[in-house]
Amino acid sequence: MKICVEATLEKLTSGQLSHLLDRRPADEARLRETVRDILGRVRSEGDEALLDMAQELDGVSLTTLEIPRPKWIAALDSMEARTREGWKRAARNIRAFHTAQIPTELILEIESGVRIGRRAVPLRAVGVYSPGGRAAYPSSVLMGVVPARAAGVREIIVCSPPGASGEPPPEVLAACEIGEATRLFALGGAGAIGAMAYGTRTVPQVDAVLGPGNQWVTEAKRQVAGDLRIDSPAGPSEVLVVADSTAEPSRVAAELIAQAEHDPEAVVAVVSWQPEVLETVRAELERQIKRTPRREIVEAALASRGACLLARDRKEALRFAEDYAAEHLALFTDDPQGDMESQTTAGTVFLGDSSSVAFGDYLTGANHVLPTSGRARSFSGLSALDFLRFYTWQEATPEGAAAMADDVQRLANSEGLPAHAEAARARAIKREGYE
Repeated sequence: MKICVEATLEKLTSGQLSHLLDRRPADEARLRETVRDILGRVRSEGDEALLDMAQELDGVSLTTLEIPRPKWIAALDSMEARTREGWKRAARNIRAFHTAQIPTELILEIESGVRIGRRAVPLRAVGVYSPGGRAAYPSSVLMGVVPARAAGVREIIVCSPPGASGEPPPEVLAACEIGEATRLFALGGAGAIGAMAYGTRTVPQVDAVLGPGNQWVTEAKRQVAGDLRIDSPAGPSEVLVVADSTAEPSRVAAELIAQAEHDPEAVVAVVSWQPEVLETVRAELERQIKRTPRREIVEAALASRGACLLARDRKEALRFAEDYAAEHLALFTDDPQGDMESQTTAGTVFLGDSSSVAFGDYLTGANHVLPTSGRARSFSGLSALDFLRFYTWQEATPEGAAAMADDVQRLANSEGLPAHAEAARARAIKREGYE
């Protein structure tokens, strides 16, 4: 089996380069139409549509959508002790890093007697999506819920697809308790996004929908973005490793396999300017794939979106990384800090081959909800700022108002807005009888 595409960057055809850089779904038009129909059903039929879609799409017959908190607590209590402590450690680190991101109020005296400011306030209610299907993702629950809680959001609801039992996996329930979510619903896919965006009899409407998901979830977030805030369109996982001879080949291969095991649609690539590095990495891939439990998924991902790429030199490799705009960029080189200086488009960067993407997925405290499919050129990863909105305030003393009045009158008259000019003129008049 051919593990991945093997190519020299300078010899890539335009079609091959497009395949590497344009990582959107192949049948985007059909996807868009299907998701539009699902969102329409949720808006018009509410809970009934959600229950029907659970049967149609998830193969489960639900009598209720909400999972009560006592079940979260029971799931947490039944978790193996060391695993439970590991998840709590992850929550602590996420909380610490995201709390540090919350800005202080900005206050500036722009001129004598004129003060302006910018204040951050938490959103009132947010919806966090935690994917399901091929695996349970309590980590995604924590990555959404804990920063929201750190930002001061009052209501944090979670939606995650039901399994055969009609509920999300116990690990997801436990994570809701650890992260201090408000409510949990057994809802998946585009229907869950629609329910949170527009509200139903059971599911409350929120001010923002955040969290990773498959192409259906990503497209649903794109379509509701005009009505409420989303984070970034985060689809199937991806990693680009830039490696030189200082990198341990087994570690490079392990990074590629780790992201490939998420989904057959996952995107994994390695680029180097040293042919022997790629040769040893390919050998390691062949060796490690044989013993990975999720071999079928890994092989499918590598076959469809895997690439081993040879650059002429470091500069070309880093330029490709900048164009690629990976969700995860791993700089396994002799100067990762220096190499990072040329990078402006990655979702998150891992410096040195001791810095596994897996650490960021779970425990470092940085968020693993990141833009994919090249959207890191425009979007940032999830942060505390996604759970805040900002407003400005302005204050002028009588003296400050008088100092601005003449210029504002002239500017307003130049735009043909005489009432604006009059409002400014009124502030230039001494307030006799009021002082």
